Amino acid sequence: MTKEFMDEYQPLLVKEIKDTKWIKFPNKSLLLAACAACIGGTFQYGYNVSVINAPTTYVHDFINQTWRERYQTDISENVLTLLWSTIVSTFTIGGFIGATVGGTLSVKLGRKGALLTNNIFALMAALLLGLSYPTGLYELLIVGRLFTGINAGIGICVQPLYLGEIAPTALRGAMGTGTSIFITTGILTGQVIGLNELLGKEEYWPILLSTTCIPAFLQLLILPWFPESPRYLLIDRGDDEGCKKALKQLHGDNCEYEWEDIEKEKNNLVGFQAKKPWELLGDRSIRWQLLTIVLLNAAQQLNGINAIYFYANYLFKQSGIPSDKIPYVTIGTGGCECITALTCGMLIECLGRKALIMGGYTLMSICCVLFTLTLTFQDASPAIPYLSMACVFAFILSFGLGPGGVTNILTTELFTQSSRPAAYMIAGSVNWLCFFFIGLVFPFIVIGLQHYCFLVFLAICFSVAAYIFFVIPETKNKTFLEIQNDFRSSNNKKACSVDGSGTTLLSTSI
Repeated sequence: MTKEFMDEYQPLLVKEIKDTKWIKFPNKSLLLAACAACIGGTFQYGYNVSVINAPTTYVHDFINQTWRERYQTDISENVLTLLWSTIVSTFTIGGFIGATVGGTLSVKLGRKGALLTNNIFALMAALLLGLSYPTGLYELLIVGRLFTGINAGIGICVQPLYLGEIAPTALRGAMGTGTSIFITTGILTGQVIGLNELLGKEEYWPILLSTTCIPAFLQLLILPWFPESPRYLLIDRGDDEGCKKALKQLHGDNCEYEWEDIEKEKNNLVGFQAKKPWELLGDRSIRWQLLTIVLLNAAQQLNGINAIYFYANYLFKQSGIPSDKIPYVTIGTGGCECITALTCGMLIECLGRKALIMGGYTLMSICCVLFTLTLTFQDASPAIPYLSMACVFAFILSFGLGPGGVTNILTTELFTQSSRPAAYMIAGSVNWLCFFFIGLVFPFIVIGLQHYCFLVFLAICFSVAAYIFFVIPETKNKTFLEIQNDFRSSNNKKACSVDGSGTTLLSTSI
């Protein structure tokens, strides 16, 4: 072959090799490293969101009993509600704190180091939650939930970073769905463990809440056997040998293409330090990426998924399901979300990120319309409550297939190494603030609009679907630099349309 032929076709040959099936089956070490990161990461988030629901009545009784022993009087209903809501909502405050420090920890300690250090908060939380009943201090529940929130906030910030950076380009989407798969698995596990047949009995509730230590111990035992993120080792630490060793362990012997990709990104970032969140906010060259992750993370909490779970029990009762059986049906909603997260993982490399997340929000918009109609005519026919139940499951399926599975992946892919930790800090902070906001405001929305509240969520879902269609490029099988250039190309075209000048496409990364 001539040199000219090789120069022209070598890039095409490399792309063809990268897209072949043999590289699409992950190395066993890569899968185990991802599971080790997830079990102490986003699994904890999902688990601690759901596990608090089962012992609600027992914790109320414990607070009332403790109050009576301290003050020789029963606690008022308002104070009890305030204390309980504080215990529950402190989790979101801790999550916000964790999100604001997670990016910094990932830069200072490394992705793996930050995940391992994060288990300190889970172990402290388990200790405090477990000791609350024997010591008669319900205040320990508040502090314990704060620590579980910090653990979840750091985990949901750092774990997707680790997954996105250890995965080969052809598997980055599928690996990234590990975040949503383990969140939903955590939710489902919390629902199952909270059943009366397991730890849902009154005498077991302190043990139930302290089981958050189990995933922490598992991660501390397993994750040290696997390497740090190769991108972090080479780009942030300049450790060539460590990066090559990590790539070989994670990807096997066929890792030269990933090495070249990381080295190319390193060369484009020479002289750049990891950015702080405020530096990212002031960088006009990535304003569309930043706007995108802010909107997607806000929409992930404000799209109506919390409203669906709020109405689920009411609909199950309306459909004639006995109250004592509703927890088992609720497990069905958790299982439904788990299945869609797994389905998203299988489809994302075939259909792409854009099709899945835009399709998910479009289907959720349709479900909002149907849900409003079925709730409006709830008494028109005995079959209507069952249609409402079908809408519940359809909405959850749509959420898990698109927004639930793809949002974190896009946060990883839209930024290069120097910007990514700060981007996760901003995205995580927005996500947790919206989580807190919807928990605070949603009851008033329901009181004011009742079932017409789903028209608000319809507007949000439809608007986000339209934004994705017009603004976000497809990122499947593209390197981080290629994605960055796609956005820069789009920005240049917008600039040209505004000032009428011809601008040449910048092909270098920031």
